[in-house]
Amino acid sequence: MQIHVVKSKIHRVKVTGADLNYIGSITIDEDLLDAANIMEGEKVQIVNNNNGERLETYAIPGPRGSGEITLNGAAARRVAPGDILILITYAIMDFEAAKSFKPALVFPNEENNLLT
Repeated sequence: MQIHVVKSKIHRVKVTGADLNYIGSITIDEDLLDAANIMEGEKVQIVNNNNGERLETYAIPGPRGSGEITLNGAAARRVAPGDILILITYAIMDFEAAKSFKPALVFPNEENNLLT
């Protein structure tokens, strides 16, 4: 049996931008992607703590050390700059392997989204 488990979580980051006229995705500071073990193009679940919205898109890297968290395309309509998000990725793995798996959990500075 295989199950879905949390692979990575970036907990409580602030939206820095919303770009409706982009083709889609979420732009995430590359330092945060590395810390959370999230790769470019990986599916990301976005949980908006301000309005309860949940959506899925894919990650693209933003400039290192920028703290950028920008929702692009249609997803831009579901956030506002300043909203607080939780970003989650999942993996499918064997049930026994999942018992000992430890996800990458990242808690950046909530004011500037940087790793401290």
